[in-house]
Amino acid sequence: MSGDTLMFIGAMLAAGALAGFVAGLFGIGGGFVVVPALASVLALLGTGGDGDKIMHVAIGTSLATIIFTSLRSVEAHARRGAVDFEILKSWTPWVVAGVVLGLILAQYMHGQALKITFGVGVFIMAWHFLFPVLTRNGPVTDHMPTGMLRGGLGSFLGGYCTLLGIGGGTPAVLIMTLSGQPMHRAVATAAGFGTIIAVPGTIGSVLGGLGETGLPYGSIGYVNVIAALAIISMSLITAPWGVAMAHSLNAVHLRRALGLYLLVTSALMLVSALTPQGGPLALRTLAGPITIEHATQIPEQDHGI
Repeated sequence: MSGDTLMFIGAMLAAGALAGFVAGLFGIGGGFVVVPALASVLALLGTGGDGDKIMHVAIGTSLATIIFTSLRSVEAHARRGAVDFEILKSWTPWVVAGVVLGLILAQYMHGQALKITFGVGVFIMAWHFLFPVLTRNGPVTDHMPTGMLRGGLGSFLGGYCTLLGIGGGTPAVLIMTLSGQPMHRAVATAAGFGTIIAVPGTIGSVLGGLGETGLPYGSIGYVNVIAALAIISMSLITAPWGVAMAHSLNAVHLRRALGLYLLVTSALMLVSALTPQGGPLALRTLAGPITIEHATQIPEQDHGI
């Protein structure tokens, strides 16, 4: 195995360690962490061409990791009888339809447009955690949406989360708690939405990226296998560390810290999208992005995530 390949794997392991720790600390599904971490590392290492496909790969790889993490979460919650499988069953067709629409839309979106979409979406979530206006007055109804409202919300959830590369835990919990569902049931069932979104999302990302040039080493379509395996393996190690730290913090402070984290992530992504050459998130060197083929020519400087 060449030194260039080892450097690439090492960078992915570092990104996975960070993603696992922060996901464990804040109790989020990882997509809010994985996408910006991957976008940063892949921009640093270079993908060939103009790097337009970096966000496509970051989102596709994030969805692939969510399959594993959401299934483990659903299994754990199901053992406690907390998962409402009837809700998942009735919402699945609409969510999958939204995922398909999101994948089609993503194929026609430039990488910068995906960054803006991600940045705006994360900003909305950050605002929710910092100023929980919608949930301040409690549920707005005592039952889950039905009919056209369920179809619209389910399709929006699937498409929105696919474009962001997230499992939908935060918006799904919001929908369920506003519909009068107990928090424990909402959190447990929301993990199931992650699987429903991630499986077709990953398949579509693989198929959509087949034949594309300038993708990172180890990619199958828009899913980078090396990154996915590194993130999954490292998150198993570092996520418990984040969980342990979370339990030592005040709940209100933790919620605000998550909101601030998401706010900073949103700002970095938007600056990256609106700044020539990719902005600070791209972490470019003075000589341009580092490529796998020429990694031995890296100038000596700090390239931390």
